[in-house]
Amino acid sequence: MKPFELRELSDAELLKRIQEEEESLSNLRFQKVLSQLENPMKLRLIRKDIARMRTILRERQLKSAPEKKGAQTAAPEGASPNPSK
Repeated sequence: MKPFELRELSDAELLKRIQEEEESLSNLRFQKVLSQLENPMKLRLIRKDIARMRTILRERQLKSAPEKKGAQTAAPEGASPNPSK
């Protein structure tokens, strides 16, 4: 599926699709071991689809999470705020 099509789905639908794709991926891996897999590219395509769906879910989680006010870009510990030359 294309990313714009996936974005139209609800979270529940995305989770259901992820589960279905993971089952499909498992079956394809089993076929690969038995040398019965006709199209090995299908493994890659399904993995990428799963990653797209998880990315969309994560984007939604981050968008709905309340942003922390006063967040600063902190320097690493031990670094002085005004380094002398």
